[in-house]
Amino acid sequence: MQHVVITGAGGFVGAALVQRLRAHPQSLGQAGPLRLTLVDRAAASAPASHTVPSAPAQASLRWHLGSFADPSLLQALRDDPPGVVFHLASVPGALAEREPALGVQANLLDTVALLEGLAQPVRAGQAPAPRVVFASSVAVYGALGTHPMNEAQVPQPTLSYGTHKWTTELLLADYSRRAELDACSLRLPGVVARPPAETGHGSAFMSQIFHALHGRQAYTCPVSPQATAWWMSLERCLDNLLHAARMPMEAMTSARCWQPPVLHASVAQVVEAAAHALGCHAQDWIGYAPDPRIEAVFGRQPFLHTPHAQAAGFVHDDGVDALVARVLGPLGPPALPGA
Repeated sequence: MQHVVITGAGGFVGAALVQRLRAHPQSLGQAGPLRLTLVDRAAASAPASHTVPSAPAQASLRWHLGSFADPSLLQALRDDPPGVVFHLASVPGALAEREPALGVQANLLDTVALLEGLAQPVRAGQAPAPRVVFASSVAVYGALGTHPMNEAQVPQPTLSYGTHKWTTELLLADYSRRAELDACSLRLPGVVARPPAETGHGSAFMSQIFHALHGRQAYTCPVSPQATAWWMSLERCLDNLLHAARMPMEAMTSARCWQPPVLHASVAQVVEAAAHALGCHAQDWIGYAPDPRIEAVFGRQPFLHTPHAQAAGFVHDDGVDALVARVLGPLGPPALPGA
């Protein structure tokens, strides 16, 4: 039974990944059931320190409610080394800027503790190096110009969050060079649509426009209609994370980092497509009050060439209408006009 660890398992991406693995354990490229260790500081549906049978019996779940650097968790992972680790947990960008000490602790120091805990059984010859899939971010690039760029773009982060992500990418490449971990970092773009309550992301507007149109609620977008961004549906994000988990080691680059292909589209294109799909008028619900700081980082993203990542099997959403369909489907029926 393969042991899989997911940090941030109660979050937007983590919870969906858990559901995908429970329904399709073969997504990791191996037959047989999974044993999932799910880590989060808070998960409403998770009983603390209990094993929860999955039905059908394709996976067993064990929650650890607390930090992914808790000594008790690290000891448990040394005693029962995992084969795959999805490291999704982090303090997001806007929150890391407001509380820099919190960002450094969670995104850097606690992550180093986790990587050391995973590497110790490998050094002792007790287990093979686990595949670690790290959710990095396009925030590593910082503010970009309008000219098309490619996947070899050198990071120049302008937020602490981007610096934390880039630093972790380098650490994972070094652990992999020493054969103590078998890591793969993915620089994820704005994954939509995050829950409305998630406000710690500077790119939150990318999700809020969907919720506003779906719920027939007024929303003032902090970037202009002409702002361009890199978009990815939750479904495609999961596809890429799972692909990274099952890629053969020999397919990895020395940097151990991939920029997955993204959908490049303006806010206006996405808003109009979503409004059309929902049968409403975008101007009735979406207004604009551009914040130059937010637009500089999250609303001026150029066309992105990713031929190597696409050749390696990573995927994007194919078009704005396909993105909108994937995002709106899980949200259910829209609110009635006037509701």
